[in-house]
Parts: sequence; C-alpha cells; structure tokens
Amino acid sequence: MDATFTAEQDEIRRTLRELLLKRCGPEEVRAAVRTAAGYDPGLWETLAQQLGLPGLALPEAYGGAGCTATELALAAEEMGRALAPSPLLATAVLSAPLVLALGSGSRCAELLPRIASGELTAALVVPGAGLTTALGLTGGNRGDWAGGGRAGGVQARRTDGGWRLYGQADQVLDGHSADLLLVAAHTGGFARSRTLFFLVREGATRVRQTSLDETRSQSRIQLRDVEAELLGDGEGADIGAVLARVGDSAAAVLAAEAVGGADRVLERTVQYVKQREQFGRAIGSFQAVKHRLADLYVQVQGARSAAYYAAWATVEGRERVGGLALAQALQALRTCASEAVQLHGGIGFTWEHEAHLYFKRAAGDELLFGPVHRLRAYAAEEARLFGGGEVAVR
Repeated sequence: MDATFTAEQDEIRRTLRELLLKRCGPEEVRAAVRTAAGYDPGLWETLAQQLGLPGLALPEAYGGAGCTATELALAAEEMGRALAPSPLLATAVLSAPLVLALGSGSRCAELLPRIASGELTAALVVPGAGLTTALGLTGGNRGDWAGGGRAGGVQARRTDGGWRLYGQADQVLDGHSADLLLVAAHTGGFARSRTLFFLVREGATRVRQTSLDETRSQSRIQLRDVEAELLGDGEGADIGAVLARVGDSAAAVLAAEAVGGADRVLERTVQYVKQREQFGRAIGSFQAVKHRLADLYVQVQGARSAAYYAAWATVEGRERVGGLALAQALQALRTCASEAVQLHGGIGFTWEHEAHLYFKRAAGDELLFGPVHRLRAYAAEEARLFGGGEVAVR
C-alpha cells in the first residue's frame, strides 16, 4: 500500500477545506439544518457543479470524474470536519453505487449523469432500523431485513402496468428532500421470497423526523399503492453481495468522515486549553491535560490510518475492513467530542457550544450504522476469530 497522496488528491482536500471554512461554520450549519431541505442548496450546487463531488467516484462514461472510493473518502473527511449537511452520503455513497451495480445500461445512462451533476438527489429506503444489517455491517444481510409477509417492511406486487409498493420505512436519510427513492422491497410471497430494488419518483408520503443529529436529516417514508420501477431485471443479481460491497465502501467513507470530525474537535480543544487560564496559567500546560490530549491524538491518528486503509482495500478488492475502520473512527469521534465538552468547562456543557454537534454526530452515526461493539463483533464473527478452526481469509 502506497500511503502518499497524489497531487490530485491533495488538491481535492485543499480546495474543499478552503470552501467549507468560508461557507460552513457552526452558525451556517445550524441555519442550514433548519431549512426545509435540511441543507444549504447553494452550497450543494457549488459542491456539485464546481467541485463535482457527487460524481467523484462515478465512471466518466456517466458524467463522473472516474475516481475511486479513496478520493470520495478524502472529500468526506473534509465534510466531516465541518459537519456539512448535504445529500452526499445518501446520494453518492449509498444510492449511486447500487444504481451502477444493479441498473441496466439505459437506466444508468438516464440517472447517473444527473446524479453526477447534482441535478438529481437520491435516498436509500430500507424498512425498519435495518440499514446497518442491509449493508452487511452488523449482521448477515441474507435474512428478512427487508420484511415481507407478517414481518412488515415494504412489499412489492406485480400488476399489469408494472409494480406497486406497500409499506413504510422510518429512518431514511434525506428521504424528505430526495428527488428519487431507491426502495428495498420484498416480493415473491412465501414460496419464492426475495428482495428487489425499485425506483419511486413520486407518490410516496414523506414526513421529516426529529433526529438526534440534525445534520443527518431522517424521514418516514410511507408507500400506499405507489407506482414503482424495477431496478435491473430482477433475475440473477445477488442483492446481498451487492449490498455488502456497497456497505463496505460506505463504511470506509463514513470512517473518514468521522475522522475528519474527530480531528477538528480535537484541534479546537487544543486551541481552547492554550487560552483558558486557571491559577495564573493556561490549563493546557497542566500535565494531566497534556496526557488526555495526547491520548486523543493517538486515537485520531489510529482511526485515520484504519480509514485510509479501508478505502484502499475497497479499491484494490482486498479484505472487507470497512466495518472495523468505522468502529474505530466512531469511537475516536465520540471520545474526542466527550473530552471536548469536559475540557471546555462550563461553556462546554451548554447546548449552544459546537462540541455538542460533534457529540451528536458520533451518537447518531452509532444509531444508524453501529453501534461500535456490534461492528466489531460481526467483523470478528466473519473472520472466525473466536469460533475455533482456521481464520477465514477473503
């Protein structure tokens, strides 16, 4: 593995950081999440049209930049530093790879160029709280995570005119504002039970939910006899395997994003302890404070190494370690944010302080994609670390 970045990768980081420093401070973040869209449309337009962020990892044939998950992870790291609310995760990290993997050539040609340009946003609709299971991060995704029958979820029924969907999903990232819904639905009844993906353009009832992390908008999606289009031909595709690959790549990107947040909150804490004084000296000069900050620095650097390796392994087709990298990054973000609250003293305990935005991001991501102990437990189970016998190598 070559750990050095190319000139293009460094330019992505530099350009994005400069833009976000100017246009995405804590006050701008708070203002953006309270809008109807849940993000700043002007900033998203700049990110899409001037920097090409949503098409960064899409093939050039579909209007993308032809880069890899590594470049997308580096961009996500900068987005995580600013906690910038945007449709990037739902559209470019979760939905677009599924369209690319499952869609026909004509379907990809119709949708992916519009996604790459930022014209079209998308959301992945998974029933219940099964997103992390569907992506193969905390459990096997070949079971009944999509519901069906008495298990609820979303069901698909074939009609003369196509397909109709019924059901509900309660935790859909950016579901209230997405132009296109990518819905996982159960079909085939008991005898031929299977999960397929469908495109829903209109007709769904969308209700924005109150979420712990305001920078990650979540919605309830209700489907009541809604017209849908089947993504792909429905035959031959191994949905579980496709989702696992997308989940591993998404976990690597999310890990880099969490590392960016942890690095930023640690940076701000170091600045603060150099200024705050007790007993006539800066508290950063106290040995106990130095030790705590040193421990945080080690955690962040370890999480960064794991996130970069996971992104590289995704591109190279090596073992899937995205879940482990995500666990390490989320723990680093949670610890750094908690220590930031403590070391900022009285001001750090107020909800208005920006440290709470990072703490909520860590807690919210654990609810959506974790928790940390389950990410690690499933990785250990897959590697057969505690089951005896030989360790499985993929």
